[in-house]
Amino acid sequence: MPSLVAVIFTSTRTHEHDAEYERWSNRMAELVVQQPGFVDFVSARDPVTRLGITVAYFVDEESVLRWKDHVEHLEAQRLGQSEFYASYSVKVANVYREYEMKKIGTGSVEN
Repeated sequence: MPSLVAVIFTSTRTHEHDAEYERWSNRMAELVVQQPGFVDFVSARDPVTRLGITVAYFVDEESVLRWKDHVEHLEAQRLGQSEFYASYSVKVANVYREYEMKKIGTGSVEN
């Protein structure tokens, strides 16, 4: 398997602008899957602490940079800094290996 590039976005949401944040978050999820070089993403947020993490996978760093500079994503980034997040961090890393385990029925399958 060729290596992937993972963008790891960790954030803590503010307590304001929840409806607008949801709208932008949904729009970014719609857009990222359409980006050339996009592979997959997973996202979770704790409703109490408002701490969240999103990991998006791309085929290469050029794809990551195109996504970073997408016009609507740039506006979402601006709003994140000014309205949506109390704090955030972004890490970009290469994924060299992947392991997976899924339970199917009563047995399990490992890949």
